[in-house]
Parts: sequence; C-alpha cells; structure tokens
Amino acid sequence: MRHFGHISPAARAGLFHREPCAFDSGSPARVLAAALGATLYSPATRPALADDVKKQVGRGVVSMVVCLEDSIADAEVEDAEANLVRQFTDLAARPGEPPLLFVRVREPEQIPDLARRLGPAVRLLSGFVLPKFTEKRGTPFLEAIAAAEKEPGTADALGGRPLYAMPVLESPDLLHLETRADTLAGIARSVTAYRERVLALRLGVTDFCSAYGLRRTPDMTAYDVQVVAHVIADVVNVLGRADGSGFTITGPVWEYFRLQERMFKPMLRRSPFTQGRADALRTALIQHDLDGLLREIELDRANGLLGKTCIHPSHVQPVHALSVVSHEEYSDARDILRPERTGGGVMRSAYTNKMNEVKPHRAWAQRTLQRAEVFGVAKADVGFVELLAAGLEVP
Repeated sequence: MRHFGHISPAARAGLFHREPCAFDSGSPARVLAAALGATLYSPATRPALADDVKKQVGRGVVSMVVCLEDSIADAEVEDAEANLVRQFTDLAARPGEPPLLFVRVREPEQIPDLARRLGPAVRLLSGFVLPKFTEKRGTPFLEAIAAAEKEPGTADALGGRPLYAMPVLESPDLLHLETRADTLAGIARSVTAYRERVLALRLGVTDFCSAYGLRRTPDMTAYDVQVVAHVIADVVNVLGRADGSGFTITGPVWEYFRLQERMFKPMLRRSPFTQGRADALRTALIQHDLDGLLREIELDRANGLLGKTCIHPSHVQPVHALSVVSHEEYSDARDILRPERTGGGVMRSAYTNKMNEVKPHRAWAQRTLQRAEVFGVAKADVGFVELLAAGLEVP
C-alpha cells in the first residue's frame, strides 16, 4: 500500500516531485509509525465490517482501528468480539491487501484470547490499541501482546512479524496537574521498556475534556481548550523528544462531520481556492466543518504530532493532504542535511525567504525527510488544495 495509492499513477505523477513509498505490515517500525496517517476508527459491532474495510482502502485509508472499547456498550462486548473474528476471517479470504489493522481492547485478557480465536486470520492484525494507559494499567497490556505473539499458532500466522502496541494517553491522572509529572514519568518508563513494540502513542482528548465537562465546538481546535493544550505540550515534552528517546505521537480526534451553526468566521482563507473548482471545494469543506479540522492538523504538526485519530471517512484525505511535504520544506531539509554541512553554519534557503541554520534545524530536517518518505513531496507548483481535490470525497 501507499498514500494516495487510490488515485491513478498518472494523477500521482502530476502531483508529486517524489511519490510516497510503498509499505506493508512487515515494513520497519519507523516507516509504519510515520505512515499511520489518518487512523480511522470503527466499532467492532458493524455487521459488514469486512466490506467497510475494503471500501475505505479504496478511499485512501491505510490504517484502521476496530474498537471493542468506548465505541460500543458494555453489553455488546461478547457479540462484538464474535463479529470481529467473523469479519477478519471473511477479510482474510478476500484478495488484495487490507490496511494496517489494530484492535482496541478493554482488558489485557482479551489480547491472547482474540489472537487464538482469529487463527490464521491473525496475519491481518498489526497490533492492539491500549486504552487509558498508565504505567500500572498499561504494563499488563504490553506483557499480554508479547505473550500472544509467541503462541505457536499466532507466531506461525504472523511469520515472524511483531504485533505492535499503540497506547492511548487519556487517564485523569495524566490530566490532573498534581499527578501529571509522576504519571508521565511512569508512562515513559513502561513504553521505553517495550520500545520495539510501541508503534505510536495516541492522545485521548475526548476523555481529557470529559474530566472537566468540556467539549470544543467546530469553531475551535483542541489547542484552544487550554487545559487540553497544556497536557499535549507536556506529553510532547516528555515523550516526543528528537534525541532518540521520543515516540511518534498522533493528533487528537476531530468530532464533527456535518454542518453546525457557526458563531465565528470560517478558518479557511479564500485566496488558495481561487482556481477552477477549488472555490466549490472550499465551500464544501466549510459546510462540513472541515475547515476547523484543517486548522487543527496544522497545529498538530506545529506541536510535534504526526497523524490523527479519525471517526469519519471525510477526515482522511484532509489529514493526508496536509501531511505531504511541500517542495519548499523538502528543499530546506535536503540543504540542511547535506554531508558537507555537518560542521554547522547558516545559509539562505533556496526559496530565498528564510534562514536555514544547520545545527538547530537538523532534527526538523530529519523528521521532514521521514515524512517525505511515506507521504511524498509535492511538486513546486502543487499546494494542499490540489492534493485535497485529488483525493477528497466530501459527503
């Protein structure tokens, strides 16, 4: 699979200076962590889940989470597990490659049980999403994944490929100021001990808001809710460092996908949407509250996050379009990382609009080239509007 693999090769050739790389569930963890993109969640109760997965692959989805936790009622868990096993078995019999598939569980005991029940279809599974992760609660989940992977039937089906973990950071202990530092330190200890297994860390902003009875409107991003913004900053501070100790941290969910009554002006300027059908695209984005999503995606990246939790297919292409590296970013990153510049120094960018300082900007450049590998580099005359228009379906 590859990002923008659902559009034609000719269309990709017209958009990209460097096309996104191909990858699969056996690719290196660093590639998969960067490539998660818009991770689409789906309740495990959906009766046509296998059909849904195939349909979303055709729309550009490369990672999905089948949820057995908050998206379903407590009384539905047993039936949802049985449905998940049926649907994975159905999907395994179909041609074509599925996206990276993860299961969000409630308790550690579900992990080995589901792995055994999936049988040969466990080969479709990339890993598990671990809710309300703290050191005390999360370590048993990590141990359960390690044990399940070694079960003979599961190990044979996986063919030596690991099962990954994606902890969700959403505990009140992480949110509350008096317990945050200790909780973060404990999370850091546990995920560092299982570094090769932890693919990415996910932020549960809905749970953060719930602890204070808050809910952001479509006119606001997560960063406008200060109690949430402070937690995101602290999580990145401890767990997102660029010194080799950090992890990929994904952006919070955007909750809206239908027209709401607005109090503030739209967040999308008109000037990038002035050609062809682009003005109609801008109108459609605003009408479906996706202008707020676009703003939040930009703030995610500015704050050190990559990828995003999504609950609606219409969110996928905006996330992917804004993850593509611009030609200008690519040019700057390549210049900074030239072998002859290892001694440092400063130079004017090739676009003659900024200073590139080799040592301070080196970590940024490395991360930018990693994103370029999986999301591609746009041509010099291609912006996010063209990327959106190429792959976006607005319902």
